[in-house]
Amino acid sequence: MLTSLFDELYRIDYDETAAEVQGFIVDFFRSSNASGVVVGLSGGLDSSVVATLCVKALSKEKVLGLIMPTDFTPTQDVEDAKALAQSLGIKTITIPITPIVNKYADLLGVSQDDPSAKIAYANLRARVRMSLLYFHANHRNMIVAGTGDRSEILLGYYTKYGDGGVDFLPVGGIYKTQLRRLCRFIGVPEHIAQKPSSPQLYPGHRAVDELPADYDVLDPILYALHDRKLLIEQVVDRGFERKVVEEVWRRFEQSHHKRTMPPTGPRPVPIQRIRGL
Repeated sequence: MLTSLFDELYRIDYDETAAEVQGFIVDFFRSSNASGVVVGLSGGLDSSVVATLCVKALSKEKVLGLIMPTDFTPTQDVEDAKALAQSLGIKTITIPITPIVNKYADLLGVSQDDPSAKIAYANLRARVRMSLLYFHANHRNMIVAGTGDRSEILLGYYTKYGDGGVDFLPVGGIYKTQLRRLCRFIGVPEHIAQKPSSPQLYPGHRAVDELPADYDVLDPILYALHDRKLLIEQVVDRGFERKVVEEVWRRFEQSHHKRTMPPTGPRPVPIQRIRGL
């Protein structure tokens, strides 16, 4: 039964899927009245796919790549981001964010080495990157293309108002492992396609250390729960470990706030007319 789920998950017309995403990009771009698209380039899978599809959809002249490394970003990631941009022919701007985060730390008076502030600083780095993307987008009348995929969105595995702060999500309907396969159809280098997922928001940061399993396991579970609408018990019966399935569902349930607008308070209460006056 595991095999059938995997077969369904990857039985995709990848050429047609790429064409559909490009059409989505074109439609949203035209409706925005913007002059271009800004993409944060990390040298990883998702941003490489999004940048490539944006160029195919809009032309290299309409895509700007921002490379925003920290002092612990692997050199290979920066080199991969630059090499991809060069192969696509797009302009890039490199902005190291460590000095910005260090200034925040000075003003906050909280050490970045404080274990209790580890996640707060990780999210701050994501939000600094978001603000830089929007500065250039606003300054140049562009829109920000998000790089989140369907796996991350359903798991809530992204920073609210960080990498989740974007104008549109071109590959938000495609699972992580599907994207890895899509790469070979759109020309993204294989070594980028197969890179382990890593947000790189703190030294040594790896997705597999924070998630209940790797995406090869998570994606079929997500597909079963959300696309096939199977119950937890039915997914477990398909051969998946119960605690992993339950954790995947828990993360979805607890991250609704990331996928919706903030709750809005009630409208003003009008003064009631006094009868007879």
